[in-house]
Amino acid sequence: MVERFETCLKKYFPRGPKIEFIVSISLVILTLIMFSVKKTVIISVDGRETKAVTFSHTYGKVLASNGIKIGPRDKVTPSLDKKVEDKGRLIVKRAVEVEVAVDGKKLNIKSAEDNVGDFLKKENIKTSRLDKVYPSRDHAVEKGMKIVVTRVQIKNMKESRPIEYETVLKNDSKIEDGTRKLLQEGQNGEKETTTRIIYEDGKEVSRKIISEIVKREPVQKVVAVGTLADSTPSRGGSLNYAQSIKMKATAYTADYQSTGKRPGDSGFGITASGTVAKRSSGNYSSIAVDPRVIPLGTKLYVEGYGYAIAEDTGGAIKGNRVDLFFNSGSEAVNWGVKWVDVYVIG
Repeated sequence: MVERFETCLKKYFPRGPKIEFIVSISLVILTLIMFSVKKTVIISVDGRETKAVTFSHTYGKVLASNGIKIGPRDKVTPSLDKKVEDKGRLIVKRAVEVEVAVDGKKLNIKSAEDNVGDFLKKENIKTSRLDKVYPSRDHAVEKGMKIVVTRVQIKNMKESRPIEYETVLKNDSKIEDGTRKLLQEGQNGEKETTTRIIYEDGKEVSRKIISEIVKREPVQKVVAVGTLADSTPSRGGSLNYAQSIKMKATAYTADYQSTGKRPGDSGFGITASGTVAKRSSGNYSSIAVDPRVIPLGTKLYVEGYGYAIAEDTGGAIKGNRVDLFFNSGSEAVNWGVKWVDVYVIG
């Protein structure tokens, strides 16, 4: 360019000292101007860098002069109309095609955004904090990638539900066996249930009860069940009883083998109730029981033994078991061990 300017001056102006001076001065001025507008720029296109020397004023012209075309969705930094700076850096990011599935549609869009979040914002695809985005919003945008946006909604549904009442049966020894009597009518309660339902793209995916508030307590239904029965014991006669229990019956006497005590020892022949142990064919005999099953003082009828009263206890008498008192060891041995019906009289 300087040589052409020099040739032009020599062509139209005759040679001479003054002219030579003017030409020299002009060349210096032109050179200074050229150096003032000459700039070096680093151009990066998708990470590939080249160095360019340019006299252009804007980055758009720099790209044009270097044969670099920019697509409508390519991203250029700084902008194309920005003034060129010496040793500046011009970054071009080519748009790549991605597929987006959102709101029941599949869209093919070219983008040069850095990550999925920026891409959605640029394309005006709005998402809430509940919506699912795959890949994640900070994932880099890549060629051919598939982005899926799943709309998520949460709804809390309140409804009233009944609390079913319970039916309680109470034994009543004053009512005949097999007879029932309503003592209290039952009534359902009421509770308010809040259920959280989660929808994805309009379809329910989960349902969970998150709270229950009792608005009204239920009232129990109470029914009396008769246990008073009429029975004929093995010895004959009629017997009214409140309860019948199948029990294992053993036998004992006041001797040392049964009680560990001998005549003259403290408490010999005395029951846990403080009475003298007795066997009476015409009255109530003493028997040992588990007080947790049959309270002491309870009158009984023991099948094959007769009337008895729970007056004594024993270390081995646990649960559904009774120990029957006899006056002699031979009688106890003859009884042995039997399963019998024990009738609770009162």
